Amino acid sequence: MNSLLQRLVGLTALLGAISFVAVEAMVLYQLGGQFLPYIPRAADEFAGYFMGASAFLALAYTFAADEHIRVTLVLDRVGAETRRMLERLAVTLAAALAAYLAWHISKLAWQSWHLDERSSGLIALPMWIPQAAMALGAVTFFLTVAERARRVWHGAAAGIEPKSGEVLRADR
Repeated sequence: MNSLLQRLVGLTALLGAISFVAVEAMVLYQLGGQFLPYIPRAADEFAGYFMGASAFLALAYTFAADEHIRVTLVLDRVGAETRRMLERLAVTLAAALAAYLAWHISKLAWQSWHLDERSSGLIALPMWIPQAAMALGAVTFFLTVAERARRVWHGAAAGIEPKSGEVLRADR
């Protein structure tokens, strides 16, 4: 992965982690609201926005670190040439689906900005703000998957290859 893409993946991972901490802060704020002189009513809405942002912003880092779940039941039982063909097919399909996701989420954020769409909660937040975070995560995920697809088509392995005699475990 090139340096610029690595930095982008690292940035989105950091923003995803901050968003995840913000979810916790919103939940604690709402739970602690019983001790405040007012009721924090919009905290659950913002917790939802931060949850969506944290999920999408962490996609690329999780994929780059080979932490997404891969089902290799078929791949482990076929020959090397068939395995390479199936890996190429899988990573190409993944890139196409990631492109579709990135395109439509980016389009949604742009339309929300263009139409000045606002949330229906107590705080009329412009919807493009949380959607832009999701779009950034989806675009970064697509770029990461496309880079992996390029490498697989040029002969690299699709994921972590076990060393001789080693068995990969899901709980590593």
